[in-house]
Amino acid sequence: MLALHMEPAARPSLQPAAAGGVLLGILLAAIAIGVLIGWAVGSAGLGALVGAIVGIPLAVYSVYRRYRGAF
Repeated sequence: MLALHMEPAARPSLQPAAAGGVLLGILLAAIAIGVLIGWAVGSAGLGALVGAIVGIPLAVYSVYRRYRGAF
């Protein structure tokens, strides 16, 4: 039997609008979860702040993981 020729895997292309959507979506989700937790504890504003502080690095890491092979 002859071995099949393998094609290299296609590299995902970087789409700035999609990357921005992932970034914004993760950030807003983290803020929303922070608001809900803060509201349950008694301070929705502090919950939003903590959600944003946690959400920014989480959003950046999510975009990095999604598009790491595009460069």
